[in-house]
Amino acid sequence: MCEANAYLIEDSEPRLIMESVDTVEPEEEGLRLVNIFGDQKFIRARIDSLSLVDHKVFLKPLTA
Repeated sequence: MCEANAYLIEDSEPRLIMESVDTVEPEEEGLRLVNIFGDQKFIRARIDSLSLVDHKVFLKPLTA
């Protein structure tokens, strides 16, 4: 399987926000995450880094 877990980095600590993410889509105000079960989550964040070997997506909140 090629899905990843998405983490939001707040106060230098990653917090799991969605498991089994299959799609990350850019939107006007952030990102839409979709997992393998079809669940969707919109988050006002940007991609900080990817760890493809570890199947992790690290996001940072957008500032106002």
